[in-house]
Amino acid sequence: MNDFVLYLKLGLFHVLDWSALDHILFLTVLVVAYNFSHWKRVLLLITLFTIGHTTSLILANYNVVQVSSRVVEFLIPITILIGALYNVFTAGKSSAQTGINILYFVTAFFGLIHGFGFASYYKMIHGGSSLLPLLEFALGVEIAQIIITFIVLVIGFVFKTVFRFNKRDWVLVVSSIVVGLVLPMLVKNWIF
Repeated sequence: MNDFVLYLKLGLFHVLDWSALDHILFLTVLVVAYNFSHWKRVLLLITLFTIGHTTSLILANYNVVQVSSRVVEFLIPITILIGALYNVFTAGKSSAQTGINILYFVTAFFGLIHGFGFASYYKMIHGGSSLLPLLEFALGVEIAQIIITFIVLVIGFVFKTVFRFNKRDWVLVVSSIVVGLVLPMLVKNWIF
């Protein structure tokens, strides 16, 4: 039971770590355009992100795939920037069902990239061949992502109802703030 709690907490604090904003920023741009009535789609999106994240941890833990940490640390802010820019350019436009499958695929793929960013650290602290700690860690990640998503949706609800932001303006403001926060991360991790 102690190992379960250890890996669950590790997953929770991996996402809820305010000194490593990348996960929080990505979740924010992923769900900012939604509200509570879209809870099934939002839950599916964050779960697909967790599946991608966990898949890369498994691949790295069992030495199936090794990716340069320098490349991954550059790609992580790129994924956040792509998500934020997508929101900026699509804010206020009617959501087409045709693009939703692409969004699911891209979310899982971006989860792979983010997972590789944590893989070397996870391998260092675990380093074993057991799959169970990875799944316990993934559960912690999923719970933390639900917490962050809930917070983003509540803040969005408050701004859209109390402060009368329309959805388009809300998405533009939040996504623009994220762009401003992610650009220094991109410059810091520049590989070219």
